[in-house]
Amino acid sequence: MLSILGGLIAVAVSVLWILPGGFGNVGPEVMTVIKGSVALGLIFGGFIAVAAGISAIKEQAAEKKEQAEAKTEELKKEEPKTEEPKKEEPKKEEPAA
Repeated sequence: MLSILGGLIAVAVSVLWILPGGFGNVGPEVMTVIKGSVALGLIFGGFIAVAAGISAIKEQAAEKKEQAEAKTEELKKEEPKTEEPKKEEPKKEEPAA
């Protein structure tokens, strides 16, 4: 909660600072920096979004593979055994010589 409050205060102070007639009245230089920062932010944000998308696709593929493996193992367990146990034939005793 404290970090949210600190973030809101930082945003408010920075907005007041860049407005004309604000704390520093810095003017066009600030707008130049903001324009450059927005462009860089969009570039880095785009890279992060692409990386997150690739990661999500990899996770989905791995999850589908795990589900398929689990399904095949489940089917193996459910298969009835077709082999019948062999009955042992009684051994014939050979006459002793």
